[in-house]
Amino acid sequence: MAGILQREIRQTRAIALLEEEASLNIVRTGDLLMRRIAELLKPHNLSPAQYNVLRILRGAGKEGASCKDIGERLLARDPDITRLMDRLEARGLLVRGRAKEDRRVVTHCLTKEGLALVNAFDRPIEKLHRGVMRGVPQGKLKDLIATLEEIRIRL
Repeated sequence: MAGILQREIRQTRAIALLEEEASLNIVRTGDLLMRRIAELLKPHNLSPAQYNVLRILRGAGKEGASCKDIGERLLARDPDITRLMDRLEARGLLVRGRAKEDRRVVTHCLTKEGLALVNAFDRPIEKLHRGVMRGVPQGKLKDLIATLEEIRIRL
């Protein structure tokens, strides 16, 4: 009997390796989750990567963060962080400045508008996550987190 993943991707042959099936399920689930987040952000002309940057900058506070710091903290790698930052700056959601300790380093800080926008998404994003995970017992969620972290350590 074909598994849910096999039916979703219309694969007729069984997936031979359990490890491969698990990996493909992670990728498929991550993609579906990111699509739901993208749908939530779309009316505000934000991509998931832009939203992630706004969250990182909110966490960085008044000190801001450099492109390098932001790139290291992004959930999904973005090869063109500079252009991503340009678009957010053009919208008035962040400003650039120079680091006090090293004037060669460009820092990025949220504007009032950027902070208001990222804050406005707190409840809707929380609601989305609760809805997606609804019915999954806390113990299973903790096990899932531990398993995914264990896999990421190996990568």
